[in-house]
Amino acid sequence: MRKPSEYEQHVKIDLHIHSTASDGSLSPLEILNAARDLNLGAIAITDHDTIDGSKDALAAGIPSSLKFLTGVEISAAPPPSFSFSGSMHILGYAVRLDDSDLIHTLDLLQSSRKNRNPQIIDRLNDLGIHVSLNEVLNEAGENGQVGRPHIAQVMIKNGFVKSINEAFDRFLGVGKPAYVDKYRIDSNQVIEIIRGAGGLPVLAHPVLLQLEKDTALEKLIRTLKEMGLKGIEVYYPEHTPEQIAYYAKLADRHDLLVTGGTDFHGSLKPDIMMGTGRGNLHIPYELYEKLIRANS
Repeated sequence: MRKPSEYEQHVKIDLHIHSTASDGSLSPLEILNAARDLNLGAIAITDHDTIDGSKDALAAGIPSSLKFLTGVEISAAPPPSFSFSGSMHILGYAVRLDDSDLIHTLDLLQSSRKNRNPQIIDRLNDLGIHVSLNEVLNEAGENGQVGRPHIAQVMIKNGFVKSINEAFDRFLGVGKPAYVDKYRIDSNQVIEIIRGAGGLPVLAHPVLLQLEKDTALEKLIRTLKEMGLKGIEVYYPEHTPEQIAYYAKLADRHDLLVTGGTDFHGSLKPDIMMGTGRGNLHIPYELYEKLIRANS
């Protein structure tokens, strides 16, 4: 087995970053500049249900010191016979940005998202929380994909909550009074579409699935691998050291790639910093190289 170089051991990467193309506060160009200034070795922009962030980053020009992976994050319905309270997201790395099936699928998801936002706003208004769709659209900006974080920002500005976390905990989160479930594509279809676009499908932040038993998570991973899953996001700010160790063992046991990222959203998640999460996350550069080798 090849020993990681000193560079690989010390340089950090971040393979889970959101831009203004979905619900982040930094543009793709600002993300590239920040990653360069932080001396990150590699990044991926993984916006929700859109590849526009990756397109804009490539159009802006990747700094010579930085490696870049195209990416996307897609909400998926759990496989049949699986049920859990958390959200299941599949990350797609190194996808072709001109793949017609991928583009069609993302267009469908974005259309569904647009139809969902007015329903959330109607529920908030019924609760006496006065938020308008125009306010939310202005908050997202011209190129932004409107979502619950933008609704939460308007709620803060209008004085109904003090933070995004409070907005989700009281109103916008799963099971809360203003929550509206969103359209999800079957997990096997999501994995197939990512692989069809030449990409690597990876299970994002397994802790957020909120599976109570480790055996249930392992059964899920086994099922997803049979569908074509290629990796697990092991390094993540919400993962404890014990969980990181466990997820790494799961990846090894099922011959899956290990990835990691901060889920950086800029000012929408002000406690999460690019590359380091809450300051103590180190995602080794060698994981990026293993991804590249697996996709070559």
